[in-house]
This record gives sequence, structure tokens and C-alpha cells, in this order.
Amino acid sequence: MPLLKSTFLNTFTKKMNMQNELRPKVLAILNTNAEVNARLQDICDLLQENISYYDWVGFYFKNGTKEELKLGPYSGEPTDHTIIPFGKGICGQVALSNENFIVPDVKAQDNYIACSINVKAEIVVPLFVNGENIGQIDIDSNTPDPFNKDDEDFLEFVNKQVAKIL
Repeated sequence: MPLLKSTFLNTFTKKMNMQNELRPKVLAILNTNAEVNARLQDICDLLQENISYYDWVGFYFKNGTKEELKLGPYSGEPTDHTIIPFGKGICGQVALSNENFIVPDVKAQDNYIACSINVKAEIVVPLFVNGENIGQIDIDSNTPDPFNKDDEDFLEFVNKQVAKIL
């Protein structure tokens, strides 16, 4: 099969999986009566277990009035980065920019905070409640350059749904 056709099919399959299979599961998790952090943990687990290149999935939230992010629920290897100052690393940059950030190659980023030597790429999408950036979802991948617009759209959907329970 030609590479272009193979790439198209992989992208199409990924988009269908996110749209048809994972979106309803995200909604089902968030519509339970479980405690908020338990639901967020279930979202992290769902994404990490069902998207092959989502090797670490976590939520960071603004730490009170401090100019820093605090790690919330996550799925994947433990991290030492439980507090991230605004402006530091990809997550800290998103806390200031309020914009999605896709990093195809973390080694090419000067301001990257290494969580694991295995991480090759990262995507961070801010989480807004009433127009205020209160946190973000952060995905690390051990696969080089795996993220695209489908991931970005899906994670924006996840964050919009999460915002409804916060």
C-alpha cells in the first residue's frame, strides 16, 4: 500500500475511534456521580489505555493564586513535575499563552521539561472555565510526531466537557 494511502487510512481510523468510540465514553464518565478527581482519573485512564501513542495523560491545574500549575489526576509513569511555574516548559507556556501547543519533537524545544527520556512528543490543550484558563490536559508520547488536528480537536472536546463538572 502506498505511504500516502496508509497515512490517510491511519488518520481516518484514529479520527473515527476518537469520534465514535471515545467521545461517548468520555461523556459517560463525566456524567456519573463520582467525585470530580475520580472522573478525571477515569478520563486519563481511558485515553492512555485506548490511544496507543498517549503514553502519559494528565491534568494540571492553576495552584490557587500562585503563578504555577499543580499536577492533578494522571495516568502513566510517575513524574517529579508536580509543580510547574508559569512560563516553564510546555505546560507553563500554555498557562500564559492560553493556546494549544503541539510539540512534534521535544528535543527541538529549548524550554522543554523532560519528564522521561522516552518522551518524543507532547500536546497540551488549555482548560477554560467561564473564559479563564484554569488548567490543561497534557499528553506525552514516546512516538515521534504523532499528534495532529484530530488530537487537538478531540482534546478540546474533552476539556469542554470537563469544564462542565468543575
